[in-house]
Amino acid sequence: MSSHSGVRVGGPLAVFAAGFVDDLVARGYRPGSAADQVRLMAEVSGWLAERGLGAGDLTVGVAEQFAADRRAGRSRLRSVRALCPMVDYLRAVGVVPPAVAPVPVTPVELLIERYSAYLLQRRGVARSTVRNYVGVARVFLSWRETGLGSLELMELDGAAVSEFVLRESRRSSVGSAKCMVTRLRVLLRFLHLEGEIGRDLAGAVPSVASWRLASLVRALDARSVGRLLSSCDRRTRVGSRDFAIVTILSRLGLRAGEVAALRLVDVDWRAGELLIRGKGSRHERLPLPADVGEALAGWLARGRPRCESVFLFTRLRAPHGGLSSGAVSQIVRRACQRAGLPLVGAHRLRHTAATEMLRAGGSLTEVGEVLRHRGRDVTSIYAKVDRLALAAVVQPWPGVGA
Repeated sequence: MSSHSGVRVGGPLAVFAAGFVDDLVARGYRPGSAADQVRLMAEVSGWLAERGLGAGDLTVGVAEQFAADRRAGRSRLRSVRALCPMVDYLRAVGVVPPAVAPVPVTPVELLIERYSAYLLQRRGVARSTVRNYVGVARVFLSWRETGLGSLELMELDGAAVSEFVLRESRRSSVGSAKCMVTRLRVLLRFLHLEGEIGRDLAGAVPSVASWRLASLVRALDARSVGRLLSSCDRRTRVGSRDFAIVTILSRLGLRAGEVAALRLVDVDWRAGELLIRGKGSRHERLPLPADVGEALAGWLARGRPRCESVFLFTRLRAPHGGLSSGAVSQIVRRACQRAGLPLVGAHRLRHTAATEMLRAGGSLTEVGEVLRHRGRDVTSIYAKVDRLALAAVVQPWPGVGA
């Protein structure tokens, strides 16, 4: 039996208690939270000993049984998720076997597994993007699944493809529908390459009716951005992080995922540059403006927890891992709430950065370079908000003021 964080640990997990405490400290757990985790380890170890089980027997099923027993005994343990820090540590040191992904058994899941591998290995699609493509594939393939669990794909024709697109488009926005048809075309090409359908039906996918450049880019004005920044209390850890994130979004126009992917080593203070890990595994460097650098320095000096995470922006509660792209957008929404502004996400600040560059005299080419657009056609939507350039080319109305 060993004692750690004021808690005695006996049973088969006792020899791992010291290493577990070190792991908790490295991941940013405070003494009280670490003690709670060690206390839970002691309970699990005692429970295993009572049943004649060893440390290596702590599978997912055994952990779920422990949680069920504790809930039946009116313990505070609500779910097996509370055991994750301990199980993750035991798995890392090789005591607990690695988690085994569920084996796909249905025709849909078997095909989804092959499709995911195709996107990752042959198309080089990022994992986060694969999830979006697989989501559409799962809906489409489930639609083609029979009541007996088999797939009807060889009978697939253009009419059926159009029927699916029309059905899904009715419940989606124009933007979502356009993404859906793009992903459906990729799936249909894959099915043809794999011999699942007799001909390539990607061309049978109807286009979503929309008019290019028909809408105006919606951006926040400088006053609203100032209110967002002022809503972040830089004296607090949360405020210093949120201030830095809103600053970098509104000044550099990064995507939410790009902000989440930033690492400590990506900030080159000496050169005044920031390495951006963008779409399609593209790495590009942007100049680091003084106000962005100041905001980052404030976060690193006063807010960021001391932890082993490689990411620039982290969670403030242990474990201190990186943020998701959704968390970055949520930070912007919370700032909107505090500032009394309509709720917008991180992408609205990307539009704001582009608009401000144009208003400051920048060209569309320069905007495209900063936003890292692959083609001029993507940047051209911002031409409508460049009022100075539009005023220079406008012609007087015939017969008026001549």
